[in-house]
Amino acid sequence: MVDDTKTQVDDGIYPLKLQKRSGLSSGCLKIQSLNLFSRSLSILFIFTTQRDYTMKIYTKTGDKGMTGLFGGARVSKDDIRIEAYGTLDELNAFIGTLLSSMNVKGQNEILTEVQNRLFTIGSNLASDPAKEMITPDLTEADIKILEDAIDNMNESLAPLRAFILPGGSVAVGIAHQCRTICRRAERRVVTLSNVSEVDSHIGRYLNRLSDYLFVLSRMIAMEQGVDEVNWVPRKS
Repeated sequence: MVDDTKTQVDDGIYPLKLQKRSGLSSGCLKIQSLNLFSRSLSILFIFTTQRDYTMKIYTKTGDKGMTGLFGGARVSKDDIRIEAYGTLDELNAFIGTLLSSMNVKGQNEILTEVQNRLFTIGSNLASDPAKEMITPDLTEADIKILEDAIDNMNESLAPLRAFILPGGSVAVGIAHQCRTICRRAERRVVTLSNVSEVDSHIGRYLNRLSDYLFVLSRMIAMEQGVDEVNWVPRKS
């Protein structure tokens, strides 16, 4: 029985400190692909059948500004790779706020799917590029979900004939915040791709996601009866 398993959470590899709660036998399975994204890295998830465990959250190994990638490499916390998946974490948090402030038929479920896919992307970016780590994959089908959702919403919306000012309601404003954070995440991924190989699906997914969030903001406005405010350029 394994009572002391190595894992990676934010600040590197440390003993998981599994604490025994019963004398019953159990098995554990190491899954490299599950990612504790909000704590920055993929972790080894422990399946237990007849025993409960607790794990320590803080590690102190990152107190000097370094953190660990999935695979063991140590990098500075301001490394572009950390900045890229950290921005995805920020986006995921804002999408959670958006979910709590809206209820658009079919779109709440898609946003939950998006949150899961952002974890997928995060586990990919949080992996040591020098090693062939096994992480969840992003597929063409994931991108198609966003494209289909955009097309379906656009069928119900008035044609877009001008730039729209963000706002009108809290939910619409949050949707625009998500959109702009998504664009920033995409820029960070592009910067990372200039120095390290990045799965091409990631950039395409984020590009499509920002489009989806824009159309979703318009759909929320329509559902809430909020008038869109067009940008009116100042005449010289």
